[in-house]
Amino acid sequence: MIRSHQDYLEHLEADRIALRRTMGYQLWWDEVWKFQRLLRKMEYMMNCLRHKGIIGRIRYKLVSMRFHAQSVRCGFDIPPNVFGPGLSIAHRGTIVVHPDARVGKNCRIHVDVVIGTRPGPDDLVPTIGDNCYIGPGAKIFGDITIGPNTAIGANSVVNASFPEGFMTIAGAPARKVSDTPSTEFIIATRSHKKTLG
Repeated sequence: MIRSHQDYLEHLEADRIALRRTMGYQLWWDEVWKFQRLLRKMEYMMNCLRHKGIIGRIRYKLVSMRFHAQSVRCGFDIPPNVFGPGLSIAHRGTIVVHPDARVGKNCRIHVDVVIGTRPGPDDLVPTIGDNCYIGPGAKIFGDITIGPNTAIGANSVVNASFPEGFMTIAGAPARKVSDTPSTEFIIATRSHKKTLG
C-alpha cells in the first residue's frame, strides 16, 4: 500500500517495468499505462493527501474524476489499494475486482477476470499472493487464499484455497494441474521484447 511519495514513485516504476513500457512519446498515449498511473495517483492521494486542506480535497476530486473516466474507457472496475507494486494489466477489456480483495506484488492479469465475493451475509473475498499470473476469463470468488507464484489458467473458476502456491491451477472448479509456477508465464510475458530484439 502506498504510504508516502517514495512508495508512490516505486509503485509507478514497478508497474512500468511489469508492463514492459519504455519511457518515450508513445508511453503517454497508452490507455492501460494511463489507467495504472491514475490508479497509483489515486492511492497516493487517498492514503496521503486527501485530508490536507481544501486544496488537497479539490485535487483528490479532480484525480478521482479522471480515474473514473479512464476506468470506463478501459473497461476496468479496479478500486485503489488492492494490488501491490508491479501490476501488469495485459490489455483493455473487462476486469472486475472487489474493493476488499488483496493481491500481492507482480501480478499479471488478463481480460474478463473477476475477483469477487461469494454470496452471503459477509463480503468474503480472496487474498492472492505475490508473483501470480491470472489468465483470461478467470473467476476467483470467496474467502480463499491463493499462494505465491501461482498461475491461474484461462476460464478457471477458483472457489477453494491453494495457499501453498508454486503451481498451476485450472478448470471449473479449479484444481492443481501442474507444479509449474507462475514465473514461467510472467517471465515469458516480460521478456518478450528482449527475445524479439
